Amino acid sequence: MKPTGGEMSFLDHLEDLRWHVVRSVIAMIIFTTIGFFGISFIFREILLAPMRDDFWTYRMLCELSDSLCISGINFQMQNRSMTGQFMMHIKTALVFGLCCSFPYIIWELWKFIKPGLYAPEQKATRGAVFFVSMLFFLGVLFGYYVIVPLSFNFLINYKIDESIPNVIDLTNYISLLTAMVLGSGIMFQLPVLIFVLSKIGIVTPVLMRKYRRHAVVVIFIVAAIITPSPDFFTQTIVAVPLLLLYEISIFISASVFKSRQIAHDEFMNS
Repeated sequence: MKPTGGEMSFLDHLEDLRWHVVRSVIAMIIFTTIGFFGISFIFREILLAPMRDDFWTYRMLCELSDSLCISGINFQMQNRSMTGQFMMHIKTALVFGLCCSFPYIIWELWKFIKPGLYAPEQKATRGAVFFVSMLFFLGVLFGYYVIVPLSFNFLINYKIDESIPNVIDLTNYISLLTAMVLGSGIMFQLPVLIFVLSKIGIVTPVLMRKYRRHAVVVIFIVAAIITPSPDFFTQTIVAVPLLLLYEISIFISASVFKSRQIAHDEFMNS
Protein backbone atom coordinates (compact mmCIF):
# COMPACT_ATOMS: atom_id res chain seq x y z
CA MET A 1 0.00 0.00 0.00
CA LYS A 2 1.33 3.44 -0.97
CA PRO A 3 0.62 6.87 0.44
CA THR A 4 -2.42 8.42 -1.21
CA GLY A 5 -0.61 11.55 -2.36
CA GLY A 6 1.59 9.89 -4.99
CA GLU A 7 5.30 10.47 -5.58
CA MET A 8 6.76 13.97 -5.16
CA SER A 9 10.34 15.14 -5.43
CA PHE A 10 12.12 16.82 -2.53
CA LEU A 11 11.85 20.22 -4.23
CA ASP A 12 8.13 19.65 -4.83
CA HIS A 13 7.71 18.95 -1.11
CA LEU A 14 9.57 22.15 -0.27
CA GLU A 15 7.42 24.17 -2.67
CA ASP A 16 4.26 22.63 -1.23
CA LEU A 17 5.44 23.35 2.31
CA ARG A 18 6.30 26.93 1.37
CA TRP A 19 2.74 27.68 0.27
CA HIS A 20 1.26 26.08 3.38
CA VAL A 21 3.53 28.29 5.50
CA VAL A 22 2.71 31.39 3.43
CA ARG A 23 -1.05 30.86 3.82
CA SER A 24 -0.63 30.25 7.56
CA VAL A 25 1.41 33.44 7.96
CA ILE A 26 -1.19 35.42 6.00
CA ALA A 27 -3.96 34.12 8.29
CA MET A 28 -1.93 35.08 11.35
CA ILE A 29 -1.21 38.55 9.94
CA ILE A 30 -4.93 39.13 9.32
CA PHE A 31 -5.88 38.23 12.91
CA THR A 32 -2.86 40.10 14.31
CA THR A 33 -4.00 43.22 12.46
CA ILE A 34 -7.48 42.82 13.94
CA GLY A 35 -5.91 42.46 17.38
CA PHE A 36 -3.70 45.51 16.82
CA PHE A 37 -6.63 47.80 16.07
CA GLY A 38 -8.82 46.23 18.75
CA ILE A 39 -6.21 46.50 21.47
CA SER A 40 -8.31 48.74 23.74
CA PHE A 41 -11.07 46.15 23.95
CA ILE A 42 -8.58 43.27 24.37
CA PHE A 43 -6.79 44.98 27.25
CA ARG A 44 -9.89 46.26 29.03
CA GLU A 45 -12.22 43.27 28.60
CA ILE A 46 -9.76 40.35 28.42
CA LEU A 47 -6.28 41.00 29.81
CA LEU A 48 -7.24 43.18 32.77
CA ALA A 49 -10.55 41.42 33.50
CA PRO A 50 -9.02 38.83 35.93
CA MET A 51 -7.95 41.75 38.14
CA ARG A 52 -11.52 42.98 38.71
CA ASP A 53 -13.84 41.78 41.46
CA ASP A 54 -16.65 41.02 38.99
CA PHE A 55 -14.57 38.52 37.00
CA TRP A 56 -16.51 35.32 36.20
CA THR A 57 -14.22 33.03 38.24
CA TYR A 58 -14.54 35.15 41.39
CA ARG A 59 -18.32 35.29 41.06
CA MET A 60 -18.51 31.49 40.71
CA LEU A 61 -16.29 30.99 43.77
CA CYS A 62 -18.53 33.33 45.77
CA GLU A 63 -21.58 31.31 44.74
CA LEU A 64 -19.88 28.09 45.87
CA SER A 65 -18.99 29.39 49.33
CA ASP A 66 -18.54 32.69 51.13
CA SER A 67 -15.18 31.45 52.40
CA LEU A 68 -13.94 31.15 48.79
CA CYS A 69 -15.14 34.61 47.84
CA ILE A 70 -12.40 36.86 46.44
CA SER A 71 -12.92 40.60 46.61
CA GLY A 72 -11.01 43.80 47.06
CA ILE A 73 -8.24 43.12 44.54
CA ASN A 74 -6.04 46.17 44.93
CA PHE A 75 -3.05 46.63 42.69
CA GLN A 76 -1.25 49.27 40.69
CA MET A 77 0.20 48.69 37.26
CA GLN A 78 3.04 50.71 35.81
CA ASN A 79 5.20 50.92 32.71
CA ARG A 80 8.88 51.54 33.37
CA SER A 81 10.16 51.38 29.80
CA MET A 82 9.90 54.03 27.09
CA THR A 83 8.87 51.39 24.55
CA GLY A 84 7.06 49.17 27.06
CA GLN A 85 3.45 49.97 26.15
CA PHE A 86 4.11 49.93 22.41
CA MET A 87 5.94 46.57 22.60
CA MET A 88 3.11 45.11 24.70
CA HIS A 89 0.67 46.40 22.09
CA ILE A 90 2.52 44.46 19.38
CA LYS A 91 3.07 41.36 21.52
CA THR A 92 -0.57 41.20 22.54
CA ALA A 93 -1.68 41.55 18.93
CA LEU A 94 0.70 38.73 17.91
CA VAL A 95 -0.59 36.40 20.64
CA PHE A 96 -4.17 37.24 19.67
CA GLY A 97 -3.35 36.50 16.02
CA LEU A 98 -1.69 33.19 16.93
CA CYS A 99 -4.62 32.01 19.05
CA CYS A 100 -7.28 32.97 16.50
CA SER A 101 -5.40 31.51 13.52
CA PHE A 102 -4.38 28.32 15.37
CA PRO A 103 -7.11 26.09 13.83
CA TYR A 104 -6.23 27.28 10.33
CA ILE A 105 -2.49 26.72 10.93
CA ILE A 106 -3.19 23.18 12.13
CA TRP A 107 -5.42 22.63 9.09
CA GLU A 108 -2.60 23.74 6.74
CA LEU A 109 -0.19 21.43 8.57
CA TRP A 110 -2.67 18.57 8.20
CA LYS A 111 -3.06 19.28 4.47
CA PHE A 112 0.72 19.04 4.09
CA ILE A 113 1.01 15.76 6.02
CA LYS A 114 -2.14 14.06 4.71
CA PRO A 115 -0.89 13.06 1.21
CA GLY A 116 1.98 11.12 2.81
CA LEU A 117 -0.33 8.95 4.92
CA TYR A 118 -1.81 5.62 3.99
CA ALA A 119 -5.59 5.40 3.62
CA PRO A 120 -6.07 3.63 7.00
CA GLU A 121 -3.90 6.27 8.70
CA GLN A 122 -5.96 9.06 7.13
CA LYS A 123 -9.12 7.37 8.37
CA ALA A 124 -7.69 6.94 11.87
CA THR A 125 -6.70 10.60 12.11
CA ARG A 126 -9.95 11.97 10.68
CA GLY A 127 -11.08 14.97 12.71
CA ALA A 128 -7.54 15.64 13.96
CA VAL A 129 -7.75 19.37 13.21
CA PHE A 130 -11.00 19.67 15.17
CA PHE A 131 -9.75 17.78 18.23
CA VAL A 132 -6.35 19.52 18.33
CA SER A 133 -8.03 22.92 18.06
CA MET A 134 -10.72 22.04 20.59
CA LEU A 135 -8.16 20.85 23.15
CA PHE A 136 -6.05 23.97 22.59
CA PHE A 137 -8.96 26.34 23.18
CA LEU A 138 -10.16 24.33 26.18
CA GLY A 139 -6.66 24.67 27.63
CA VAL A 140 -6.58 28.40 26.89
CA LEU A 141 -9.96 28.88 28.60
CA PHE A 142 -8.85 26.78 31.57
CA GLY A 143 -5.67 28.82 31.90
CA TYR A 144 -7.54 32.11 31.60
CA TYR A 145 -10.47 31.34 33.91
CA VAL A 146 -8.74 29.11 36.47
CA ILE A 147 -4.94 29.28 36.55
CA VAL A 148 -4.53 33.02 35.91
CA PRO A 149 -7.06 34.45 38.41
CA LEU A 150 -6.15 32.05 41.23
CA SER A 151 -2.41 32.50 40.74
CA PHE A 152 -2.49 36.26 40.20
CA ASN A 153 -4.78 36.86 43.16
CA PHE A 154 -2.30 35.08 45.43
CA LEU A 155 0.79 36.76 43.97
CA ILE A 156 -0.66 40.28 43.94
CA ASN A 157 -1.81 40.05 47.55
CA TYR A 158 1.34 38.31 48.83
CA LYS A 159 3.61 40.59 50.85
CA ILE A 160 6.77 39.94 52.79
CA ASP A 161 6.04 43.11 54.74
CA GLU A 162 3.05 45.46 54.71
CA SER A 163 5.34 48.42 54.12
CA ILE A 164 6.25 47.06 50.65
CA PRO A 165 3.48 47.74 48.10
CA ASN A 166 3.02 45.52 45.05
CA VAL A 167 3.30 47.71 41.97
CA ILE A 168 2.97 45.44 38.96
CA ASP A 169 5.06 46.05 35.86
CA LEU A 170 3.00 45.91 32.64
CA THR A 171 5.57 43.80 30.78
CA ASN A 172 5.77 41.25 33.60
CA TYR A 173 1.98 41.03 33.92
CA ILE A 174 1.36 40.40 30.20
CA SER A 175 4.28 37.99 29.87
CA LEU A 176 3.17 35.89 32.84
CA LEU A 177 -0.48 35.86 31.73
CA THR A 178 0.51 34.85 28.19
CA ALA A 179 2.82 32.08 29.44
CA MET A 180 0.14 30.62 31.72
CA VAL A 181 -2.63 30.72 29.12
CA LEU A 182 -0.60 29.37 26.19
CA GLY A 183 1.14 26.86 28.47
CA SER A 184 -2.24 25.55 29.54
CA GLY A 185 -3.29 25.25 25.88
CA ILE A 186 -0.16 23.20 25.18
CA MET A 187 -0.69 20.99 28.26
CA PHE A 188 -4.16 20.10 27.00
CA GLN A 189 -2.54 18.52 23.92
CA LEU A 190 -1.59 15.51 26.07
CA PRO A 191 -4.20 13.18 24.44
CA VAL A 192 -2.90 14.12 20.98
CA LEU A 193 0.69 13.44 22.05
CA ILE A 194 -0.30 10.07 23.53
CA PHE A 195 -2.17 9.19 20.33
CA VAL A 196 0.94 9.86 18.23
CA LEU A 197 3.27 8.01 20.63
CA SER A 198 0.86 5.08 20.75
CA LYS A 199 0.70 4.93 16.95
CA ILE A 200 4.48 4.56 16.70
CA GLY A 201 4.59 2.08 19.59
CA ILE A 202 6.46 4.14 22.20
CA VAL A 203 3.53 4.32 24.65
CA THR A 204 1.10 1.52 25.55
CA PRO A 205 -1.99 1.53 27.79
CA VAL A 206 -0.28 -1.04 30.03
CA LEU A 207 2.65 1.32 30.55
CA MET A 208 0.36 4.26 31.33
CA ARG A 209 -1.69 2.25 33.83
CA LYS A 210 1.49 0.96 35.47
CA TYR A 211 2.79 4.48 36.07
CA ARG A 212 -0.59 6.05 36.91
CA ARG A 213 0.41 6.72 40.52
CA HIS A 214 3.63 8.36 39.40
CA ALA A 215 1.64 10.49 36.96
CA VAL A 216 -0.68 11.64 39.77
CA VAL A 217 2.32 12.81 41.80
CA VAL A 218 3.83 14.61 38.80
CA ILE A 219 0.50 16.28 37.98
CA PHE A 220 0.12 17.62 41.52
CA ILE A 221 3.71 18.89 41.41
CA VAL A 222 2.95 20.67 38.12
CA ALA A 223 -0.25 22.08 39.65
CA ALA A 224 1.74 23.37 42.63
CA ILE A 225 4.26 25.04 40.30
CA ILE A 226 1.78 26.79 38.03
CA THR A 227 -0.44 27.84 40.95
CA PRO A 228 1.86 29.47 43.53
CA SER A 229 -0.95 29.51 46.10
CA PRO A 230 -0.27 27.05 48.95
CA ASP A 231 -4.01 26.39 49.14
CA PHE A 232 -4.63 22.68 48.45
CA PHE A 233 -8.11 23.47 47.12
CA THR A 234 -6.64 25.71 44.41
CA GLN A 235 -4.03 23.12 43.43
CA THR A 236 -6.73 20.44 43.25
CA ILE A 237 -8.85 22.57 40.92
CA VAL A 238 -5.88 22.72 38.53
CA ALA A 239 -4.88 19.07 38.96
CA VAL A 240 -8.30 17.48 38.36
CA PRO A 241 -8.55 18.41 34.63
CA LEU A 242 -4.98 17.20 34.10
CA LEU A 243 -5.82 13.90 35.78
CA LEU A 244 -8.89 13.60 33.57
CA LEU A 245 -6.75 14.23 30.47
CA TYR A 246 -4.39 11.47 31.61
CA GLU A 247 -7.28 9.00 31.95
CA ILE A 248 -8.59 10.01 28.52
CA SER A 249 -5.09 9.46 27.15
CA ILE A 250 -5.08 5.91 28.56
CA PHE A 251 -8.38 5.23 26.77
CA ILE A 252 -6.95 6.66 23.52
CA SER A 253 -3.79 4.58 23.84
CA ALA A 254 -5.87 1.45 24.46
CA SER A 255 -7.97 2.18 21.39
CA VAL A 256 -4.87 2.65 19.22
CA PHE A 257 -3.28 -0.51 20.65
CA LYS A 258 -6.46 -2.51 19.93
CA SER A 259 -6.58 -1.25 16.33
CA ARG A 260 -2.94 -2.15 15.81
CA GLN A 261 -3.56 -5.61 17.25
CA ILE A 262 -6.54 -6.20 14.93
CA ALA A 263 -4.51 -5.05 11.92
CA HIS A 264 -1.65 -7.36 12.95
CA ASP A 265 -3.99 -10.35 13.33
CA GLU A 266 -5.57 -9.71 9.94
CA PHE A 267 -2.12 -9.49 8.35
CA MET A 268 -0.99 -12.76 9.95
CA ASN A 269 -4.18 -14.56 8.86
CA SER A 270 -4.07 -13.30 5.28
